[in-house]
Amino acid sequence: MARVLVMIPSGEVYDHDNVRWYDHQDIERHIDSYHNIGDAFVFDSSLKLLSYDRLGVLEISEFRPDVIDRLRGEYDYVFLRGSNYIHEDMNWEQAVPTLKRLGLPVIGFGIGAQAPTGGKIRLSDETRAILHLMADSAASIGVRGAYSAQVLWDLGIRNIRIIGCPTAFRRNDPELRIKLPPLERIEKVGITIRREVSPAYAQDIGRYLTFQRELATSMAQRFDAVLMAQGEVEEKKLVLGTAAQREEAMAALKNNGWAASWYLDEAMERLYRDRLFYSDVVADYEELVRSRDLVLGYRLHGNLMALANGVPSIYFTYDSRTLEFAETFQIPSFDVFGRQAFRLEEYWDQSLFDRYNRAWYHTYGEMHRFLTENGVAHKLIDTSKLGREPVHRVA
Repeated sequence: MARVLVMIPSGEVYDHDNVRWYDHQDIERHIDSYHNIGDAFVFDSSLKLLSYDRLGVLEISEFRPDVIDRLRGEYDYVFLRGSNYIHEDMNWEQAVPTLKRLGLPVIGFGIGAQAPTGGKIRLSDETRAILHLMADSAASIGVRGAYSAQVLWDLGIRNIRIIGCPTAFRRNDPELRIKLPPLERIEKVGITIRREVSPAYAQDIGRYLTFQRELATSMAQRFDAVLMAQGEVEEKKLVLGTAAQREEAMAALKNNGWAASWYLDEAMERLYRDRLFYSDVVADYEELVRSRDLVLGYRLHGNLMALANGVPSIYFTYDSRTLEFAETFQIPSFDVFGRQAFRLEEYWDQSLFDRYNRAWYHTYGEMHRFLTENGVAHKLIDTSKLGREPVHRVA
């Protein structure tokens, strides 16, 4: 067991290793602000892999030497929750002086780099300093995929291990496999949606939103479908808001140039009114994906939550981040900006998901090695001692 500090958490912890958004029952407090509940998925999943008896938060908004000196004696290491930190706009606040004074190992737990659509990635001096500090303090840095590993390699950092994302392994079952049922048995489908996206990362917003609408409406015509949102304000209001707030949100969507022109036609409006899901509690998403036969769409962590529970998922890639995850885990994926039309039948192929199964199993082993070599107490099983390739077991 260990005493663990988390840097940049995403939500409040309850029942030891479960995460929900801060003051989640006080809906009015945060309904007008955006937060990506997918970040809470990663936080929740990270805690489920670790063995610890004490959990604290390392604040980086201020440099407070007296607090830092106290924490040094009370905790064993810091972990940086996996997310998209390596990009030119990242604000580390007072992390550099705080971590230098703290002097504890800093464990990068599946961190990633985001490539812009044009030109090479540019990093601030602070980001470079943080990455080197982490590399010097620990046996290895855990990154989500090959692109992120290359960015660190180009900075002169060599102790890198590709571990994907903790969400993939939250069930901690090395025998978990995706086994496709006959397509005609698929009835309930989850569609993960992301309406707001930066043009710096998605090369064609019109294509992006048009295709998302077509995917959602075509799947809804064919299956019992639910749209899974993850934090945009209007979507939150449509699910959690009062009647007035719901109408306010719909009016805002219709007055939004992007949404109105490329996205919110009559069919999509009906889905938004009747088939939209959002929650500030990670466990609610897990319960939902377990009730689905298939989950597909744009949300990286929404899709990964399904795969982690043995539910088939197909990724729709639109930036370096989603592509990197699909490549790391060999997840069947469709390029939103490609020239091909999407046909579900072409992806309903067990050989495609067997590639995922093998990559997932390999990366599970890498996650075990990463945590072990860094001296982090954890719950993962050493797959090298299983002595066989695990068979499929229903999740």
